[in-house]
Amino acid sequence: MTHTIQIIVVMFLWAICFPVIVLGLPYAPHLTFAAMRAFLAGVVLLIPALMMGHQQPSDFKTWLMLGAIGLGATTLAFFGMFHASEFISPGIATVIANTQPLMAAVLASLFLKEHLDSRGKFGLILAFVGIVLIALPSLLLDAGGNYAIGIFYIILAALGITISNVLIRRIARSIDALSAMGWQLVIGSFFLAAVAFFTEDMSAVTWNAPFIVSLLVLALPGTALAYWLWFRVLGKIELNRANAFTFLVPIFGLAMGVMFFQETMNLLTAMGVILTVLGIILVSWQKSEKVRV
Repeated sequence: MTHTIQIIVVMFLWAICFPVIVLGLPYAPHLTFAAMRAFLAGVVLLIPALMMGHQQPSDFKTWLMLGAIGLGATTLAFFGMFHASEFISPGIATVIANTQPLMAAVLASLFLKEHLDSRGKFGLILAFVGIVLIALPSLLLDAGGNYAIGIFYIILAALGITISNVLIRRIARSIDALSAMGWQLVIGSFFLAAVAFFTEDMSAVTWNAPFIVSLLVLALPGTALAYWLWFRVLGKIELNRANAFTFLVPIFGLAMGVMFFQETMNLLTAMGVILTVLGIILVSWQKSEKVRV
């Protein structure tokens, strides 16, 4: 499987998480649900890693990095995304969440010495403009609401993902993917569970078919498989090039809405899709630079 196909698979898996989360949320407290998802995904990755004798983290620096990744990619990301849905619309959430590749480009330049050329920078901006156009109908319909709180949660999630992606890129060539992603998910789930313990009734889970299906889909393909593939990809190509494909997530979500929920695509949305795809192409086609990791 080529790197591009792997990235597209990851983006598709992340896209299906949004409707699946909605399916399960009525049956469990938000953070309890998020902690269960992360822990189950982590265990699913660690079991084959241990059974196959893959090397496990041993030094303090590696554990510190995995703890930071777990705090960012799992704890802050899940905490922000699950809570933001209570306060702001998907349109606003989509636009703010997709500032993440732009923030990552800055951090990658500072800490990974990965520099986008002019075409790549224009591609990132073009893709973001496309996302704004896609979300614009939802944005125009919004009125009232606790926007400040919702925006805070989304920015928190985006920041956590951004920092963790930079850290993943730094260690992706020096540690086993199954072990690294398994441990960071388990560590992140402990942080989530600790917050849930003090803020929620963790026993208030309804174990019915919709919740179980939602949990399994989120934990297995939506988290375990997606994180494992993402880690492997970041061990091979630059963060900026891989991260540009995250703009595909709302496009996949839009496509699923059209196919399965009778949603329609207007001219503005179609233009947004075209601009986003063009932006991704510009970033992914830029000349690769040799970088130190």
